[in-house]
Amino acid sequence: MLNILTEAILGSINSVKQIALIVIPLMVVMEILKSTGIFDKIAEAFSPLVNIYGMKKEAGFPLIIGIIIGLSYGAGIIFRSAKEDHLTKRDLYLLTYFLVAAHAVFEDTAIFMAFGVNGLLLFTTRLIVAALFTFLASKFIKPDIEL
Repeated sequence: MLNILTEAILGSINSVKQIALIVIPLMVVMEILKSTGIFDKIAEAFSPLVNIYGMKKEAGFPLIIGIIIGLSYGAGIIFRSAKEDHLTKRDLYLLTYFLVAAHAVFEDTAIFMAFGVNGLLLFTTRLIVAALFTFLASKFIKPDIEL
């Protein structure tokens, strides 16, 4: 019983350590991107995508982060962007809807390709489903006030 408890505690500590090793550098990079103005350029580049859904242009950066690195590691950036960029509840719902279908698409696609799945088909299908689902949701969710 003590061995199981020890293993569980050590496993949890190692998991937190691994997450911290990824999330903390991401937060530092985000601050650098914001202070140098690159963040604004990234948000501007993806503003046509988020405009389709009626979201603020600042929602583009957390959307791309979620697509690339996933929800678990991208959550810190998503939360921080929500607070600092004053994203609305609607923006956050739509961001979440998109990322439910299309989070970590590069990583997941690579994993499934190792099992023989057609990577291009999987990648494009996930992005198309996410885009369509979010577009439909954007038509039913009314605009609201900032958080």
